[in-house]
Amino acid sequence: MDQLWTMAASDLRQRVRDKSVVIFAVVVPLALMVVFNLVFGGTEDLELEPVTVAAAVPDDDDLGRVVVAALGEVGSPEVTVREVDADEVRQLAEAGTAQLGIVVPDGFSDALAQGDAPVVQMVEGDGAGIESDILVAVVQGVLDQLGAGAVAAAAAGELGLPHEQIGAIAQQAATAGPVVDLAEGEASSEQLSGLGTLVAGQAGLFLLFTVGFGVLSLVAEREQGTLARLRSMPMRPGLVVAAKALVSFVLGVVATSVLLVAGSLMFGVDFGSPLAVGALVVCAVTAATSLMLVIARLARTAEQANIVQSILAIALGTAGGAFFPLTAGGVVGQLLDLNPVAAFIRGLGITSGGGGLADVGVPVLYMLGFTLVVVAASRLLPDRGRAL
Repeated sequence: MDQLWTMAASDLRQRVRDKSVVIFAVVVPLALMVVFNLVFGGTEDLELEPVTVAAAVPDDDDLGRVVVAALGEVGSPEVTVREVDADEVRQLAEAGTAQLGIVVPDGFSDALAQGDAPVVQMVEGDGAGIESDILVAVVQGVLDQLGAGAVAAAAAGELGLPHEQIGAIAQQAATAGPVVDLAEGEASSEQLSGLGTLVAGQAGLFLLFTVGFGVLSLVAEREQGTLARLRSMPMRPGLVVAAKALVSFVLGVVATSVLLVAGSLMFGVDFGSPLAVGALVVCAVTAATSLMLVIARLARTAEQANIVQSILAIALGTAGGAFFPLTAGGVVGQLLDLNPVAAFIRGLGITSGGGGLADVGVPVLYMLGFTLVVVAASRLLPDRGRAL
């Protein structure tokens, strides 16, 4: 046991003195968090500018005024409706005085009552943006509802109903309220916020690179002949590999913890219970470290080990949602759930929502199960490095 700690402590000192470990395990992922936040973040703070609408509506057209009145009920953006003549609408829109122009044709209400489909003209002004797109969508929704009256009137006419009943049916269909009520709900407690997913994803991705420093040093020593001399010493077989795995484990725990704490402070993310988060970190690092055993047996040289490690890290990180969430069903979805990066992010979502140590059992089982499968696979793979 003393030999294990001695070799691990010596290797850790070398890794700490190597600035590339600190840069790649901490500095680079933190820098990427900042960059991704600048590129993709900030949508929650989006402010909509006030909008002026030039509207031409016949004075005696009640349903036409319903279309325009709906714009005044929009909470954001702030809408100012300016009533003008029909020939002025396009001029004001093209001049940029109005961001949106609406022309309701004469006889709009009568046409709907008869089952016809009158055309409402909308003109987006010069420099129109997302605010105008929102108002266009609102107007389109109102017109769709009013259009239901035209469909009802046409159907009533086909049935031979009296003219008075046709108008009443069209009016009722056009002004009826929604048949489905929408209620605002809360997101699942197992979902991280956008910034939380960013921090957790980058921590999980670079964890796979951080633990690789142990296997890279193992392969490098094997190339240099140092490993053969160590194995010739009076120690149990596999002690050298165990020391390298311990180094990878310690580096992974420290780097991941630093990233989560720094990300929490930088972006105001709360991952919840420190005990539960610590358990997730330990399990995630254990799963990532198990991959070192596979790489050590597959790679003949340090260059090959670096390539295999990068492929596995990018593949598992991307599939686990390090850059953007992936959803799938069936067998593919089940395979994605077994990904340790995905399980790590899901577990942090549970703790962030208030879950404790007892609530992260499923993600922990996924990561430990992944570890057992990978360790078992490493025992079956041929050790290509022994041929050197």
